[in-house]
Amino acid sequence: MTKREINSDSYTRFEKARIIGARALQIAKGAPVNIKTDLKDPIKIAKIEFEKGLIPLDIKRTKNNWTSW
Repeated sequence: MTKREINSDSYTRFEKARIIGARALQIAKGAPVNIKTDLKDPIKIAKIEFEKGLIPLDIKRTKNNWTSW
């Protein structure tokens, strides 16, 4: 199987929502934030982290006989 890199432009809207939601939950439960901000809303913080590519989550997707990490 060939490894391919997935960037933020190639996520479906469902994957993006899941990633941001999971990160917002982590932040709400006290996980360290990866950006410097005065914001208190975990969803807004997670969106900014996602746009900057700073969310520390691994995504595994299988499609058409290839797997991406």
